[in-house]
Amino acid sequence: MSAPRLNRRLVLEAPTRLGDGAGGFVEGWAPLGALWAEVRPSTGSETAQGGAPISRMRYRITVRGAPVGSPERPAAQQRFREDGRIFTIEAVTERDSEGRYLTCFAQEEQVV
Repeated sequence: MSAPRLNRRLVLEAPTRLGDGAGGFVEGWAPLGALWAEVRPSTGSETAQGGAPISRMRYRITVRGAPVGSPERPAAQQRFREDGRIFTIEAVTERDSEGRYLTCFAQEEQVV
């Protein structure tokens, strides 16, 4: 297995709740840091949601390995941001037996 080309800078974000000043909260995203990644397309589909066509593309995003519990280790329900693009992470696993790299299974949705 060859080493991946980590040539794209992605910002890892985690969901967060922020106070709205009126006793409630607003859900948002907090950046955890930037990671270099290899982004490879997997499969795609198109569906309709609320009458609008939605393009859904799945990706395998490879990043450097990090121990479980580390803030540098991506997790399901987090996301990567690259400029205006958002990749929602669905699952994460080790790419190799030594844990040098992680594969994040993610998807990107766009209204077309």
